Amino acid sequence: MRSVTALTTEGSDTGVKGDALDALAGRLRGPLLTSDLDGYDAARQVWNGMIDRKPALIGRCVGMADVKACVDFAREHDLLVSVKGGGHNIAGKGVWDGAFMIDLSLMRNVHVDAARLRARAGGGAKWGDFDAETQVYGLATTGGTNTDTGIAGLTLGGGIGWLAGRYGLACDNLVSADVVLPDGRAVTASEAENQDLFWGLRGGSGNFGIVTSFEYQLHPVPAVLAGPVFHPLDAAPQVLRFYHDFVAGGIPDELVTAGGLLHTPDGVPVCGMIGVYNGSFDTGEQVLRPMRELGPPLVDEIQVMPYPAIQAALDDAFLTGARYYMKGHLMVDLTDEAIAILVDHYRRVPSPGSLVILQQIGNAANRVDPAATAFSYRNARYDLVIASVWTDPADDEKNIRWARELHDATEPYSLRAIYVNAVGDEDLAAAVKASYRPETLTRLTGLKAKYDPTNFLRLNPNIPPSA
Repeated sequence: MRSVTALTTEGSDTGVKGDALDALAGRLRGPLLTSDLDGYDAARQVWNGMIDRKPALIGRCVGMADVKACVDFAREHDLLVSVKGGGHNIAGKGVWDGAFMIDLSLMRNVHVDAARLRARAGGGAKWGDFDAETQVYGLATTGGTNTDTGIAGLTLGGGIGWLAGRYGLACDNLVSADVVLPDGRAVTASEAENQDLFWGLRGGSGNFGIVTSFEYQLHPVPAVLAGPVFHPLDAAPQVLRFYHDFVAGGIPDELVTAGGLLHTPDGVPVCGMIGVYNGSFDTGEQVLRPMRELGPPLVDEIQVMPYPAIQAALDDAFLTGARYYMKGHLMVDLTDEAIAILVDHYRRVPSPGSLVILQQIGNAANRVDPAATAFSYRNARYDLVIASVWTDPADDEKNIRWARELHDATEPYSLRAIYVNAVGDEDLAAAVKASYRPETLTRLTGLKAKYDPTNFLRLNPNIPPSA
């Protein structure tokens, strides 16, 4: 291979000789790519079309041995490292100009042990991969709200999803993880081994090691009673008021909901609610009746469906290659003032692809001890997602500005806290600080000092090691 110029961990250029690259390529079962080789441009692409970065090297790993070889090589040559799992991170931190990208996206295998209610998945798997295999047995675990989302990033950040009301977050269902640490050691983290690392992996994002496989607890979920109801945008104040009162008034664990503002595929602005009931359908019909009888709605699509169908319901709203900018808050209450702000700003949204979503955290997730995992804001009722979505680069400024203005206007009504999976690039230190309770962040910085004292893994919602 030809020599390349790459970035060091300190940000300076360094030359990596061709014979060293040849030696690394000989150790890998997957391909090692530079910009002159076939497959490089496809490998560097991520979900957010705003991200167009060019790493110096891409190691496309097919197993833990490949990941370890890449980590050892990066450490030996002091290379800046990014780690790509499913590639769905909003800030695109899996790929970085001049860095060595350790790419797990080929590691998408999923093995189901139905008798033990367990599934193990590779670090590059997406929830669509996971659900396809577990649903063969009528099983599932909490796993986001989009089939294209990677299991790694979602789980390491906490993992909100449609089953969290009954079964907790994705990280609450994590049983064990195989990890390559920054010093090159391969370890397993669980309640029985490396318990402190296991605690940090459940909400601490990608700060402590590269997780090559995840083992999850599974639950019987053969089908759900689920779907949206839509109302005219003019009815949004009443609909959102009803939505909050309905959720805060005490819904059963079997139900998880979302409410929000969006446009239909034919461009009509609406206010919508989604209910996903994972339990007896007869009981679910009674529980969801108030949601369906409000209005009447323009559209009522609540019906019995396979669990993967509701997982895919928002896929068309978040297609790969569109341009995305997101902000958000964790919230407990939805006041009339906050509702008015949401509706007023959405009336002025510059792109019909943009959405505002109030995603319920889930009853079971709320009951977990805040100290039990690194996802510590267990009192939050909603994650408010402000998602600007558009296609023309000429429209970047106005769409980004709209999301920022709505974020700033709603902040006084929030916990002034952030779901770490929503952290972008601007003012990163402040955003990370807002993602954790102070006592949790103190513990995380100490964990970082133990497992990654040189901050080898820094292209993430970065938690610097304590002194």
